[in-house]
Amino acid sequence: MLPELESAAREQFSAVLTHEVDPVALDLDADMAGQYALTSLNKVLFLTELCESTKVDLAHFTEDDLAGMRTLRDVTEALARHASPMGT
Repeated sequence: MLPELESAAREQFSAVLTHEVDPVALDLDADMAGQYALTSLNKVLFLTELCESTKVDLAHFTEDDLAGMRTLRDVTEALARHASPMGT
């Protein structure tokens, strides 16, 4: 996984949460909805912003792909398959 991608995911995820959580303190393997109370709307906002900031087209992902993104690790691994190295 690209370190820049993980960092961006942590920052974007922290920004959409209803309670303040330091991005560094986020557990990559925690269920985003269960542990962090991520709503469906906030998941859409999070993934949209993350894809925009990492220049990964959200169109790469099917509805099933998105539903399978339950943890930050799931998200970063999925995006890493489509991300270009930063600066290219």
